[in-house]
Amino acid sequence: MGGTVKDVVSKEELDKTVSHHGGAVILNFWASWCEASKQMDQVFSHLSTDFPHTLFFRVEAEEQPEISEAYSVAAVPYFVFLKDGKVTDTLEGANPSSLADKVAKVAGPINSEESAAPASLGMAAGPAVLETVKELAKGNGSSQKESISSSGSGGSLKERLEQLVSSHPVMLFMKGNPKNPQCGFSQKVVDILKGEGVEFGSFDILSDNEVREGLKKFSNWPTFPQLYCKGELLGGCDIAVAMHESGELKEVFSDYGVLTKSEETEPGKVSAIDLSSGKGGISDATGLSELLSSRLATLASSSPVMLFMKGKPEEPKCGFSSKIVEILRQENVSFGSFNILEDDEVRQGLKVYSNWSSYPQLYIKGELIGGSDIVLEMQKSGELKRVLIEKGILPEETLEDRLKKLVSSSPTMLFMKGTPDAPRCGFSSKVVNALREDGVEFGSFDILSDEEVRQGLKTYSNWPTFPQLYHNGELVGGCDIVLELKNSGELKSSLAE
Repeated sequence: MGGTVKDVVSKEELDKTVSHHGGAVILNFWASWCEASKQMDQVFSHLSTDFPHTLFFRVEAEEQPEISEAYSVAAVPYFVFLKDGKVTDTLEGANPSSLADKVAKVAGPINSEESAAPASLGMAAGPAVLETVKELAKGNGSSQKESISSSGSGGSLKERLEQLVSSHPVMLFMKGNPKNPQCGFSQKVVDILKGEGVEFGSFDILSDNEVREGLKKFSNWPTFPQLYCKGELLGGCDIAVAMHESGELKEVFSDYGVLTKSEETEPGKVSAIDLSSGKGGISDATGLSELLSSRLATLASSSPVMLFMKGKPEEPKCGFSSKIVEILRQENVSFGSFNILEDDEVRQGLKVYSNWSSYPQLYIKGELIGGSDIVLEMQKSGELKRVLIEKGILPEETLEDRLKKLVSSSPTMLFMKGTPDAPRCGFSSKVVNALREDGVEFGSFDILSDEEVRQGLKTYSNWPTFPQLYHNGELVGGCDIVLELKNSGELKSSLAE
């Protein structure tokens, strides 16, 4: 098998080969439409002749999605290096020098006297191939890093990503742009959105590695493209295809007020169901039948906290409904719910009744609070808890309740002046250093930022000074006690109990 590149036809075949081969295995994920892939594949083939004892496999990334997903392939060309059945390294992009270096590292030198990389680049790969690949690498490889580092905008990366995903009602993070997609998966989602007749914004993640890598963590989604609606992740290519084929994608756009060409109507006009056809006359206020208006009012007030959602709390049918259920559970709120997917009269009528075009919709004491975006912002600012307390849904939190939550918010919790990275007093700095030197992970609270906590904690703990260190909700002590434990070698063991 040495000196050849084999095309992988199934994940089972690849898994079997990798598990039984004790040496080096190198996978080349490529796509026929990608010029960089074609050029790097030539280099890959030449390298296989230099390393006859190493297994070289070619994987058509889009034809083998199961394998691509298993190795977290998000772009082509992409190379995976395995040794003794385990992944030791990866390489993304068209960089022949890096490919040769990494092949040499995992496979070992050609002989005992020289590295494999120079031989591979100098003898195996023809100069025309290398020159072409190096030109491609200027746009995709190491040269890009310089422009990335100088292109960052003000503010944190998280803030930048939040602004990007919310910059358009429908936002697609893709490889390339809608007119010139750089991968087949991105092309599919673009075609779907165009087929739905929806306007959308886009961002080329190949142009900004900070956004590309940051968005994977921000969304907890490792691959691209990524499709967002009103700032919420819908999913990648597979999910977009499935939602499109089932009709759910059009429903999501409709529910969130994103008009498609087929749905555009005159201002104030409600389609899909005749809202004025019910019995009992028409309500002047909304144009709904009195019977339907009465039913909707009763439903909205049927529980002190009422959620109109897609699906049920234990089985939400959309990410927005799932998010608001999670928020209510985090706030320990009991709530009623109504599955609008099971009653189209309620689904369409409530949009007019509430003058709110999307779902989920959250009501407290019969009054509309809003959808998932508003509820999430209210939770972050603390306003949601305040409203729930004011409406009598939650009992008013006492200072003692708040302090109990704070001291237990982390297994090891330090109340200090300033922050661990910027202590505002020498005693706080000493405790931070002691904890870090012993490898203790801890949460912290800056008592200078909240006078109520600062004064209340003195009484709560019966300890008049700061810093104060807690473990599992119990006071350990201040600076002197922490340093004594550190010097006696007992600090780490005491906080591990």
